Amino acid sequence: MCGFTGWVSYERDLARARNTVDAMTATMSCRGPDDAGVWIDESGGGHVALGHRRLAIIDIEGGAQPMRADTPDGPVVLVYAGETYNFTELRGELRHRGHAFTTSSDTEVVLRAYLEWGPALAERLNGMFAFAVWDGRERKLVMVRDRLGVKPLHYLPTADGVLFGSEPKAILANPLVEAAVDTDGLRDVVSFISTPGGNFWSGMAEVEPGTVVTVSQAGIRTDVYWSLPAAEHTDDLKTTVGNIRDLLEDIVARQLVSDVPLCSLLSGGLDSSALTALAAKVTPGRLSTFAMGFGEFIADDLRATSDTEFAREVAAHAGTEHHEIHLDTAGLADPALRERVLRAADTPMGGGDAFGSLLLLFEAVREHSTVALSGETADEVFGGYRWTHWSAERATETFPWLALVPPRDDVLTPEARKELDLPTYVRERYEQALAKVARLDGESGLERRMREGSHLHLTVLLPILLDRKDRMSMVGGLEVRVPYCDHRLVEYVHNVPWAMKTFDGREKSLLRAAVADILPKSVVERVKSHYPQTQEAGYSRALREQARRYLDDPAHRLFGLVDRDRLTAIANGDGPLEIGARLGLELALDLGLCLETYSPRLRIA
Repeated sequence: MCGFTGWVSYERDLARARNTVDAMTATMSCRGPDDAGVWIDESGGGHVALGHRRLAIIDIEGGAQPMRADTPDGPVVLVYAGETYNFTELRGELRHRGHAFTTSSDTEVVLRAYLEWGPALAERLNGMFAFAVWDGRERKLVMVRDRLGVKPLHYLPTADGVLFGSEPKAILANPLVEAAVDTDGLRDVVSFISTPGGNFWSGMAEVEPGTVVTVSQAGIRTDVYWSLPAAEHTDDLKTTVGNIRDLLEDIVARQLVSDVPLCSLLSGGLDSSALTALAAKVTPGRLSTFAMGFGEFIADDLRATSDTEFAREVAAHAGTEHHEIHLDTAGLADPALRERVLRAADTPMGGGDAFGSLLLLFEAVREHSTVALSGETADEVFGGYRWTHWSAERATETFPWLALVPPRDDVLTPEARKELDLPTYVRERYEQALAKVARLDGESGLERRMREGSHLHLTVLLPILLDRKDRMSMVGGLEVRVPYCDHRLVEYVHNVPWAMKTFDGREKSLLRAAVADILPKSVVERVKSHYPQTQEAGYSRALREQARRYLDDPAHRLFGLVDRDRLTAIANGDGPLEIGARLGLELALDLGLCLETYSPRLRIA
């Protein structure tokens, strides 16, 4: 895994801006601690600069970037982050077509594939990736992102070109860019939805999943190469379960390829346990597994059972070398951790310990492994959330997860709430998202509603979760792979009728049936437990204390967004925070820290 950045300016000689290019590249050092490289097209007038930081995973010695191929009509240069899991097959096909290779890296396969097929190579790749190609033959930049959006890629159009990078911080490092936040950026943060192509930072955009963005002197063009398809599912239940098992075995085998230590993240839930069991079967030697635990488990409505014992049982069953990472309340509530999370995410997500615990877990894992498998996305693919099943019982006219996690605008000032107008915004975004759903002819009623719900989860909720995983893992240089994001599995399960997806009356019925023979019975029968968060009263006390720091400064910029009286009421409370107050307080603290850290201009009336 890596990080990259770049600058295309058709009117500047960027050789004279080398210090700026170096500074932009340096912001990606956490994503790529192993190597660095910068390329400026000095022979072509210096109008393009590419910077790369490398986390070496495959072909440690031979995969340096930016990677260049010279042609009679100009250089073609690639900066790439991610993994292409079918690179071996593609390399064989490209060799048959006359291409010669000097490394064994997947990076060179992607570069040669671009030379052979141009931007259409994206349709041939199986993996998680984001990359940019400077095509000197046509003096254009081509940016590509994987189908589900596992790997990030941001860009900011300029008067004479574009700035781009794996994270916004690379773009913000350029002195041409003013750090500013507008209404739309704040709306997504407050509302728990994501706008495809949107960005918290004003003026920036994100290359959408399954999309190619081309920049030339004629302007910027966007082309979609993949979207969730609608296809009639004709397989019976037995065949469907068998196909899912076959897909999972192939996916896991592909994603175990690595020249550095690899492990599996194991919560003891169905999703991660399935991957662990499948990986353990084909891993030479003993697979390492890692589980996370908090000090005292307190059951709640979303988490009826602790992960710890289930993870231990799976580890023993699969014969893994198991490690437990224990986090305490003091560490999770530490303001320094909140600042690290913010700087990693470049966005005040207000996720609190749901973000901080991941960062600490990934850092601990990185001491032993460079690559980890994660069960992320199984809930979106197989229908694991309880609100998904609520939607099956009754129609809703909004995003299903908002029934449990409502927007957090009640902590904002009346003026900010009026300007954001979240009810209208959420309704419009919901309608826009539904308009993109591909449906079968004649599909109606429950099946139509559940297809729409699957699409919303995979295209609106999932990007938030994948972004969290990417930022919290890459800040410590850990590559986290997500087998459930393989587009073949996503397409297949997305089109299975809801009645078959829930054939046993439970969540994730198909996944459970596909892996039941390789898991302990207790894990197969376990009811879904959501990602753990600390419920200890000490965490609530620490948050309230942090809020008082802002309340002691009435002139703080935070109170241009956050209602002082509402924050005072939350801070003066006692006992564990209820979910609405906790979410609002976490958001307020992140907003305050963002204002202090980035000093952004607020373009909010």
